[in-house]
Amino acid sequence: QVQLVESGGGLVQPGGSLRLSCATSGSFFGIAAMRWYRQAPGEEREWVASITTSDWTTYANSVKGRFTISRDNANHSLYLQMNSLKPEDTAVYYCNADIKPRPMDGLSAYWGQGTQVTVSS
Repeated sequence: QVQLVESGGGLVQPGGSLRLSCATSGSFFGIAAMRWYRQAPGEEREWVASITTSDWTTYANSVKGRFTISRDNANHSLYLQMNSLKPEDTAVYYCNADIKPRPMDGLSAYWGQGTQVTVSS
């Protein structure tokens, strides 16, 4: 069974930095695109950033220039370096990946359980 597990969230002051990690475990054939999403209280889940297998990255306008998404294909891990954090970045951050469980399968979307990021003084 494939699992995604996020870590690295916490409380940070405005202007500070955090680095989120997402580890993939279980048995699978391959991972395609990976993404970070976030959901603030009372809000819908929103896309934050994406990265392809060839490291092509895209970002939401709200985080462009402050956040950096990266991946380690050898270890099936995803990262999000968050700098110059603002109170409006407060949310639960979720890892998402398109995974092929077996060679004959198509891609399926998998989600982690989320990690809380709170930006407050």
